[in-house]
Amino acid sequence: MKTILFVLLLLTAPIYTFAQENSTSAVSQNEDKTYIEGTVLNASTDKPLDGVNIINLNTVKGTITKADGTFRLRASSTDTLYFSFLGFKSLQIRVTNDWKRFGDVKVKMTETGIALEEVVVKDVELTGYLEIDARNVPVYKNVRYSISGLETGYEAGDSQPGAINKVLSAIFNPADFLNKVFSNKGSQMRKLRQMKEDDNIRDLLITKFDRETLSALLQIPREDIEAILGRCDYSESFVKTANDLQILDALSSCYEEYRVLNRDRG
Repeated sequence: MKTILFVLLLLTAPIYTFAQENSTSAVSQNEDKTYIEGTVLNASTDKPLDGVNIINLNTVKGTITKADGTFRLRASSTDTLYFSFLGFKSLQIRVTNDWKRFGDVKVKMTETGIALEEVVVKDVELTGYLEIDARNVPVYKNVRYSISGLETGYEAGDSQPGAINKVLSAIFNPADFLNKVFSNKGSQMRKLRQMKEDDNIRDLLITKFDRETLSALLQIPREDIEAILGRCDYSESFVKTANDLQILDALSSCYEEYRVLNRDRG
C-alpha cells in the first residue's frame, strides 16, 4: 500500500509543480501587464518634462512625471491616457499591446503660445460718502434656491430668476438638454466621485480653469459642461471664475440632485 501511495505521489508531483509554476508565471505576467512606463519629452528640445499630469481616462487614476520625465501608471490595452502640462498642447494617447510589449515609450508634447485676452478694468469713482458710494459700487447677486429633501440648492444669477421651475421642467421633460445629457452620460457622470478620490487629479483640477481636463475625463464638450451648469442654474459669474475642481463639485451636485428628483418622479 505504501509503495502504491509513493508511486502516486511521484506521478502527481510534476503535474502540481508544473501547474504551480504556470500559475506563478501567469500572475507575474499579469502584474507586469497592469503597469505601463514611458518618458515625456519636449518635442522641440527632446528634454524631459517634469511634473506632467497623466490621467487614465478609463480608470480615472493619475500620476505625474518625475524630474527625468519618466512615469509609471496602471493601464490596460485600449485604455486612453490624457497628458496635460502648462504651456503645452494636451494629448490623448491610446495604450496598445506594442506599448506593453516594448516597455518605455517616448511621448513628445508640443509647446503652445498662450494668448492673453485683454482685460478691461472699470474704475469705480468714490465720493467719500458711504450712502452714495454704496449705490455706485456694483453688486452681483447670486441666489441659491433650496428644495426640501435635498442637501444643496440651485444657484441663479441676475438673468436666471426661475431656478426651481427651470430644473424641474428639465427633469420632467424628456426632450430637455439636461435630461438628455444625464441619461446618456450616466457612466461618465458617475466618474465624478472617483475623480475626487485621486490626489493627483484633485490637485490638478485646483490649478486649472479651462475645463479641458474635465471635458476629457467626462467625454463631454466644454460647451456642454457650461450648458449643464446653466440648466442647473449656477450663475454665469460662477461658471466663468470657478476652478475645475469647483466645477466638478457643481456638476456632481447637479447630477445627484437630478437623480434624486428623477427617482422621486418614478
